[in-house]
Amino acid sequence: MDHEATVRKDIRGPEMVPTRCVKTLDRSEALRLLATVLLGRIVFTEHALPAVRPASHLVDGEDLIVRIQGGGASVLLPATPDVPAVVVAYEADAIDPETRLGWSVVVTGYASLIGDDDEADRYEALLLPWASQTATKALSIRPDLVTGFRLGAEAAHPAPGAST
Repeated sequence: MDHEATVRKDIRGPEMVPTRCVKTLDRSEALRLLATVLLGRIVFTEHALPAVRPASHLVDGEDLIVRIQGGGASVLLPATPDVPAVVVAYEADAIDPETRLGWSVVVTGYASLIGDDDEADRYEALLLPWASQTATKALSIRPDLVTGFRLGAEAAHPAPGAST
């Protein structure tokens, strides 16, 4: 049996298998969906290896504003003033664990610390921390690449070998 298909037994008939479909999202739809959730995962390089941290976010126009917990941002922020931003990826999704239907979006771009204190304070007030730890100042990610997909189901059909 295909592990990607959800099988449901109906007492009125044969096992039914919904056909899975994946629809690619355009940039505007991906950013719109990203704005509907509050938490995601930021991916960055730590000691030349990929690292992932949960983070809260909001979408402001085309920019993604992210709040990193505790010491996580110190790894993300450039070590020298001549490097104003670092390349990161940010992923968020809403996928139902039972039906495995939903969507996923990945934003890749340059992250930089929001330097204007008033703007940083405004974002920090809007971005609730995902845990009760000290959060750092907000980061802005300017998306270069925005990709996403929606996992859907089409009409169910009888499972192979199911009796009718």
